[in-house]
Amino acid sequence: MMTHTAGPHAFPLSPRGSLSIGGVDALELVRQFGTPLHVLDEGRLRANCRAYREALAREYGNGGVLFASKACCIAATCQITYQEGLGVDVASGGELHTALRARVPAADLVFHGNNKTADEIEYGLRAGVGRFVVDNDYELELLDTLTAKMGTRVEILLRLTPGVEPHTHKAIRTGGVDSKFGFGIADGAAYQAVARAIRLQRLHLRGLHAHIGSQVFDLEPFRLEASALLDFAAHIRDELDVTTEELNLGGGLGIRYLSTDEPPSIGTYVKGLADVVKSKLAQHRLAPPKIFLEPGRSIVGDAGVTLYTAGAIKAIPGVRTYVSVDGGMFENPRPALYAARFEAVLADRPTATPVQTYAVAGRCCESGDVLIWEAHLPEVHSGDVLAVFSTGAYTYSMASNYNRFPRPAVVLAGDGRARVVVERETYDDLVRKDVVL
Repeated sequence: MMTHTAGPHAFPLSPRGSLSIGGVDALELVRQFGTPLHVLDEGRLRANCRAYREALAREYGNGGVLFASKACCIAATCQITYQEGLGVDVASGGELHTALRARVPAADLVFHGNNKTADEIEYGLRAGVGRFVVDNDYELELLDTLTAKMGTRVEILLRLTPGVEPHTHKAIRTGGVDSKFGFGIADGAAYQAVARAIRLQRLHLRGLHAHIGSQVFDLEPFRLEASALLDFAAHIRDELDVTTEELNLGGGLGIRYLSTDEPPSIGTYVKGLADVVKSKLAQHRLAPPKIFLEPGRSIVGDAGVTLYTAGAIKAIPGVRTYVSVDGGMFENPRPALYAARFEAVLADRPTATPVQTYAVAGRCCESGDVLIWEAHLPEVHSGDVLAVFSTGAYTYSMASNYNRFPRPAVVLAGDGRARVVVERETYDDLVRKDVVL
């Protein structure tokens, strides 16, 4: 029988005592598919989807959940989240194309982005995307022009910036006053946008959207966001006779990366939002809108484990010891971009007592390419397999070919079997679009 590993990530052990992901021994995954390897635990991914869907149904009852595909936009994640009753939000023509190829109906897609091109908008209109989230005046005018050209209508939400600043890295705060996203409530831009939108006959204003940031643990900013949007909904009802049919509160719930992290549960997060919404509806005597949530990281993040093979080990007396692995910032740029922190174990002995602190370094030609600056591990030898937890979100989706490294494979593990859902790139893939002079 499998038992759980020590620590908060709670992946079980295989019969031989090594790490197990989705019922598959991590060392067997490495044998079959090589490293670096992104592995998604299908059971965790589906359970997170169900937790959101069931919590929203229980606490509010009218609305839906959308997977923020930017967290890990591959066909398999779009398929699985749709199978679990979620819609999908996309933020580019490429994400839209991926979701459609995954057979997610266009009507269940929400199209985001602060600078959608005319080609992307036309693609979404031709496909029949369910909602466009309009970010600025430029896009309002572009949508009006393109719908007239194509002889169609479009359902829209307006993205607002409610002036809420959550405690998270500044690069992933999106709802403050100083933001490239959305129409500001405080400066009157949101009110003017509503007034313009309702005059455009080919655009149907369904409601309002906001997203305040990512990897947020404190629930108060989410409550402030919901409160600000409903205060604004009451204002435009009273002044412009506009009914807010839909209210999209975005995503942003954080996950556990470190043992010391204590994120709220999905159920606690959803209940907190629903309580504020119901209170504000009563206060303003508003008709209840449909409520939508857009989780990404908290759907797929803790379902991901990345497996690496250790190579060179360099000890600098009195400074630190580096263990270099065959991945790096080309397949997980978050430590370099945001100083993101992760935890790791040795896959063949995940419960062994740590005896040394290592810096887990990547292969890229950058001194900043260090995945974990302080990894507490048993003694590491070249050839050992390291498993890094909570890598399901914003790793593969942000990967590049820097230094011409091929991007890794992605494997879905569940019920004791593993399937490749993204093939490992080859050197030929790297040069496929190059033109030799």
